[in-house]
Amino acid sequence: MTSNQQRAALQRQIWQIANDVRGAVDGWDFKQYVLGTLFYRFISEKFSSYIEAGDDSINYAALDDGVITAEIKDDAVKTKGYFIYPSQLFANIAKGANTNDSLNTDLAAIFTAIESSANGYPSEVDIKGLFADFDTTSNRLGNTVADKNTRLAAVVKVVAGLDFGDFHGSQIDLFGDAYEFLISNYAANDYNLSVSSYVEAKDTREVIDITELNSEIKTTVEKIDKLRADIDPIVAEI
Repeated sequence: MTSNQQRAALQRQIWQIANDVRGAVDGWDFKQYVLGTLFYRFISEKFSSYIEAGDDSINYAALDDGVITAEIKDDAVKTKGYFIYPSQLFANIAKGANTNDSLNTDLAAIFTAIESSANGYPSEVDIKGLFADFDTTSNRLGNTVADKNTRLAAVVKVVAGLDFGDFHGSQIDLFGDAYEFLISNYAANDYNLSVSSYVEAKDTREVIDITELNSEIKTTVEKIDKLRADIDPIVAEI
């Protein structure tokens, strides 16, 4: 598959997530959940590849957390900058996502654990707050825990199904392409949706200040740019 074909396929799959899963979640917020899940999968697979080191006899995801010694964890954090236990890997969470009644709190705990794994190491500054914008307990995902888990499970399952192939062998920067695609499309589509919704229902809704709307979009884009600036060095290292 050529790089253009890979990119086109990835974009189709990501847009399908938005159509199938987003529901009532605001576009910008939904984008953060997709990006966060993509990144969670990305670092999980990169970490597994590091531990397995090309040895086909090792399946890190299948190991018991109990076999991980303090020495193994220390060495991994010094080398990779963070640590993920087998049970915390994206692949293992995705397997039971649909039936996990505590998915949202489990994900929150995992993200906290990944960030905390760097505490006391040189990478602490880079890793701290890595998942700050991925609030799995936010009411934006739904009013009940069941609603939150349903939407999160849907995102996790769809991201699990994305055909990334081998991260090392991909001809495109998959995470970077996903990031750019989500940024550009939600920036354009959410703006248009907001304006058109106002025009169609102007007799029942308060007037939208377009200047203020543009300012909010600009502020959001700046926040996303800062997030990417924080993430880029980490992605480059791992």
